[in-house]
Amino acid sequence: MLPCPIKHIIGFDCPGCGIQRSINFLTELNIKESFEIYPPLIICIGFTFSILLIKTLFKKEHYSNLTIKGNLVIILTNFIIKLLI
Repeated sequence: MLPCPIKHIIGFDCPGCGIQRSINFLTELNIKESFEIYPPLIICIGFTFSILLIKTLFKKEHYSNLTIKGNLVIILTNFIIKLLI
């Protein structure tokens, strides 16, 4: 695994810290461990698939920006919660 340069320089977790290990657990189909390490990954995947489903069913093209913005909100919310706890 690659070490986080932001954590090394600043000394605390960045918004993406833990995503590599979470993806690794997810590729091994260990969803519980993946969620425990980095919850936004599972939430973002579910959010993205739901937006893609809505986009496909209703033939709406403007949902791409919503997917990006929604995932950023999920990741930043997790980051703020980690800072407060």
